[in-house]
Amino acid sequence: MFEKKMKWIWVIQMGKTYIDTVKYVVHADLEIGGMVEKPDVVGALFGQTEGLLGDELDLRELQKNGRIGRIEVDLHPRAGKSQGKIQLPSSLDMVETCILAAALETVDRVGPYTAAIKVEKIEDTRNVKRRTVVDRAKFLLRNMLTTEIPESGEISEMVREEVKV
Repeated sequence: MFEKKMKWIWVIQMGKTYIDTVKYVVHADLEIGGMVEKPDVVGALFGQTEGLLGDELDLRELQKNGRIGRIEVDLHPRAGKSQGKIQLPSSLDMVETCILAAALETVDRVGPYTAAIKVEKIEDTRNVKRRTVVDRAKFLLRNMLTTEIPESGEISEMVREEVKV
């Protein structure tokens, strides 16, 4: 509990917004025609989508209100260009998340270079959690059936032992 609280305080102090429930994660591929840094990419995302979708779906406001999480950018330089991946965690509904994902694809410049963003997939994190819950429940049930509930032969043997005593 203490660690969680300290992490939350650190996140707020560092200017990042903590997001409680991530429902979806937008995964996108990124290609830029020159060498750039991660803050350049994030700045371009915020700058070029600002005002595009109205105040309700403005990235800055959504992040400030905790509706989207920190945008993660993983860049790799290749032959004088930058390639990488973007991850955008969202607690918005499915439709709004898809609209944001489509808006990311409209970003066409990062710094002085041309850029192309293509959304690879939108992952529903709740499906992953459901799958984990189902797998764990199967394991627990299997374990309970093999260790907790005695077989009919074992029941008979237990009764015989009690009668002997």
